[in-house]
Amino acid sequence: MLIKKIEKNKKIIALIIPKGLEKEGTNFFTDNGNPLQVGIFNKKKGVKISPHIHRKSKRIIRQTQEIIYIEKGKVRANFYDEKGKKAKSVILNPGDTVLLISGGHGFDLLEDSKALVIKQGPYHSIKEDKSYF
Repeated sequence: MLIKKIEKNKKIIALIIPKGLEKEGTNFFTDNGNPLQVGIFNKKKGVKISPHIHRKSKRIIRQTQEIIYIEKGKVRANFYDEKGKKAKSVILNPGDTVLLISGGHGFDLLEDSKALVIKQGPYHSIKEDKSYF
């Protein structure tokens, strides 16, 4: 299984992280400059991750990114460039994860579905945080 990049005009709109990535270790899919760091760790029993704390650090975030993990069901993810032109559609199944990096997106629920959604905050309001097209 490989990470799938959704791109339009050489700009990454989303990363699809399919269920079943088995590479051992800690592997990040985003570069260090991305405002939302996404990776998977796959480690053997007995491995210890040293206790740690994340230091406070001022960060300037200019765009909201979002992660959606499909727990149950089947969802068609529709991806758009920043002008609202459709780039691609992909079917997401249980265990798949999508990182929404730029552009726009919409979803068609093809089955009863449940997903975990993670995005940066704070959330202000629909009027301040979203533009529909």
